[in-house]
Amino acid sequence: MTLVPGARPQLRKRARRDWTKAKADRFLAVLAATCNVSEACRRGKVSMTVVYRHRKKDAWFRAAWLEAIDQAYQRLEMVLLDRAFNGTERVTIRRDGSEERMREYPNHLGLQLLRMHRDTMIEANDNQIEPDDIDEIRERLVRKLQRMKKRDEAEEAGSRELRGGDAPRAGDADERGGGEAAPHDC
Repeated sequence: MTLVPGARPQLRKRARRDWTKAKADRFLAVLAATCNVSEACRRGKVSMTVVYRHRKKDAWFRAAWLEAIDQAYQRLEMVLLDRAFNGTERVTIRRDGSEERMREYPNHLGLQLLRMHRDTMIEANDNQIEPDDIDEIRERLVRKLQRMKKRDEAEEAGSRELRGGDAPRAGDADERGGGEAAPHDC
């Protein structure tokens, strides 16, 4: 049963074509496995119009869709990297019936991956810190922390002098009132 909104809300039997959480989950599982919306719609038995409509109006579904695409993209990238590094086996059957096996390495795939990640590598190489620089940075941080500690100690000593030694500070618990301010005598 489902609640139909309107001037007079009604309960009606759910139709097979209605959108359900189970349909959404099935669609998202196939989308995560294939990275293909058309295939996910076909296997999930939902129309493409319906899923795009729900993606537009349902924040949970939109976020889950993006997560599914992210998972599928990462899996696809790993498969392509594996093919680029390890190649694929190709079996050729000769006229005499014997087989010849060889590894094919898709150069175009490797070049595409290099192009995609070139900027990331340049940025990573530019951001590397030399060992000498690390020691210098560490020394500068230690000096700065020491200066901050001295400044805090000086401020604390100055505020103690203003209070008259070890008198309680504002916010300290007052012995008479259990933490509440004592009444003022006027």
